[in-house]
Amino acid sequence: MISPAVAFFLLGACSSAVASPIAASNAGATTSNVYPPPSATVNTALLPDESVIGYPGITVTGLEPFAAQTAAAGFPSHTNIYPLVVPAPYQTLAASSSASTPAYGAPAKNVARASDFLSAKYWGNLSPQRSIDSSVYGLTGASPAIPETCEAVQVHYYYRHGARYPTTGAAPSAFAAKVHNASATGFTATGPLSFLNTWTYKLGAELLTPFGRAQNFDLGVGARVAYGALLNNFTAAGKLPVFRTQSQDRMVKTAKNFAAGFFGVPEYVDQVEISIEVEAVGLNASGAPYEVCTNSNNARGSVGSTAATNYTNVAYQPALKRLQSWVTGINFTVTDVGAMLQLCAYETDALGYSKFCEIFTEDDFKAFEHSFDISFYGNNGFGSPVAAAQGLGYLQELVARLSKIPITKWNSETNSTLDGSNVTFPLDQAFYADAAHEVSILDAMTAINLTALAKSGPPSVSSIAADQTFVASQIVPFATNMVVQVLECQASSPTKQIRFIVNDAVVPLEYEGCKSDFNGLCAFDTVLAALQKRIAEIDYNYDCFGNWTVPTYGKDFNGRAPK
Repeated sequence: MISPAVAFFLLGACSSAVASPIAASNAGATTSNVYPPPSATVNTALLPDESVIGYPGITVTGLEPFAAQTAAAGFPSHTNIYPLVVPAPYQTLAASSSASTPAYGAPAKNVARASDFLSAKYWGNLSPQRSIDSSVYGLTGASPAIPETCEAVQVHYYYRHGARYPTTGAAPSAFAAKVHNASATGFTATGPLSFLNTWTYKLGAELLTPFGRAQNFDLGVGARVAYGALLNNFTAAGKLPVFRTQSQDRMVKTAKNFAAGFFGVPEYVDQVEISIEVEAVGLNASGAPYEVCTNSNNARGSVGSTAATNYTNVAYQPALKRLQSWVTGINFTVTDVGAMLQLCAYETDALGYSKFCEIFTEDDFKAFEHSFDISFYGNNGFGSPVAAAQGLGYLQELVARLSKIPITKWNSETNSTLDGSNVTFPLDQAFYADAAHEVSILDAMTAINLTALAKSGPPSVSSIAADQTFVASQIVPFATNMVVQVLECQASSPTKQIRFIVNDAVVPLEYEGCKSDFNGLCAFDTVLAALQKRIAEIDYNYDCFGNWTVPTYGKDFNGRAPK
C-alpha cells in the first residue's frame, strides 16, 4: 500500500495528469492581527494587583543558586526549541509520513538517515541558540562549569536578542510582494509548493516573537541558576545591578525578558536598573557600532555579503530548478530561493511551523547555512576589514570593567556620556549583562581576538569543509551569548584566571603568554595585557573612515583594514 505522503508526492510530481489549482487573488498579500483590542484596558478597580489584595502567604528566601560552581555532575546543555515544530527535509517527507523530529542538541554530523537531520541547525543567524561542545574549538572535555579548585568572582554576559520578525524590507517581504503581484495575472503552484496558491505573508517586522521572548527569559533563568550567588556582592555593597541594551523595541524587550528570567516577575521591575543606549545613525553606542562606522555600511563592510551572493548563485541552482518545476506564472530567481529558505526559519520562529521547510533538501539547508558562514566571516568576523574597529567599543568597556579603570580615551563608538558615568557604567559589579545584536557581538569577539572560532580559516566559496569551525548557527544564532568568567583558582599560578565561553563552548585562548590549558584558562593579567595591546593596534579612524581599497574575500584580516 502507498502511504498518504508518497501518494501526495507522486501526485505533485505528475501534476500534468490532474487539474492544477489556480492561485487565490490574495496570495502573497500581507496579513496581520491586532492585540490587545485598542479599546480594552485592565480593570484595576475590580481586578486589583496583588499589592492591593495582600495575603501573600509565607515568603522565605533560600540560598542563591550557584550551579556553575556547585553542580558536580556537570553543566546543563541547552537543546530545547519547544514549542517550535521543524519538519524533516524534502526527501524524507517524500518517503515517509511519520518522520520524527530529532533532538535539537543531537550531533549534526554522521547523519545516519534523513529523518535525523534537523534543518533548524542550518539556518545561520536565524537558528535558535543551542549548546555547542568545546571540542568544536579543540578543548575536548572542557565544560562551562567552574573547574575544581576555582571560584567565580566576576561574570560578564554579552547576549543577543531572541527570535524576531524579519527586518524592514528584507527578502521575505519582497518575495511576498512578488507572489502577490503574480496573483493579479495568475499563477499556479503544484506538488509540494501547492500551498503557495493560498499563502499569505503573516510576519511583522523587527519585533521579538513569542519564542524569541522565551529565549531571553530562559537565558536569564539559566544565568541566575548558574551565577545567582554573585548577587551577594550587590547586597553587601547596597547597590542594584546595572544591565545594558539599546533603544530598539526588541532590544529593550530583550533586556527586560532576560531580567524577568533572572529576577522574576514582577521583581525585576525594582531589582535591577537598565541602561539604554540610543540606537540611531550618528549616535555612539557600543551595541550598535554600525551607526557611526561609515565603512561598515558600504562595500568595505560587505565583503562577506558579496562573496555569499556569488556562492549562492551556484549553490542554489538545484533548488531553483526543482522549485521552478512546481510553478507556472512566476519566474523564480536565486534571490527567491534564499527568501523562501528565510521564510522557513522566520515562519517557524514566529508561527511555530512553516510549509516552506518541507520543500527544501538537506543539501539546500547546508548551502543556506554556508552562505551565512561566508557572510558573517567576511562582514563581522576575522575576514572583515572593519569588524575589529566596530568591536573596539565593547573591548574597551570590557577592559575597563576587568581593570576597574574608567575609559578616558574616546576614540571608538563608546558613548562618553553613558560610559563616563559610574551610575550608567559602573566598574564594581560582580555580574554584568549586556544585550546587543549578533553583528555587534561577533564584532566584539573579533576585536577580543577569539581566533579559535575561525581556526579552520575562511569558509570556502566553492565547498563546505567537514572540519570548518566558523559556523554562523553556532556563533551568532538567536539568543547567542558570550560569557567571560573571572576566576580565583588555588591550584593555578597566578591564582587569578580568566576564560571565554561561547554558547557553552569553552574557547581556547591564543594570546601571547597563554599556555595550552584543558579548561581554557589563562592568567588574568596576561589576558588583560593582550586585550590592552589589541586596543592599541586597532586604528578606528582608518578602518571606519579611511578610503582604502575593498579587499577580496578569503583572507584572514584579523578584523582590520588593509594598509
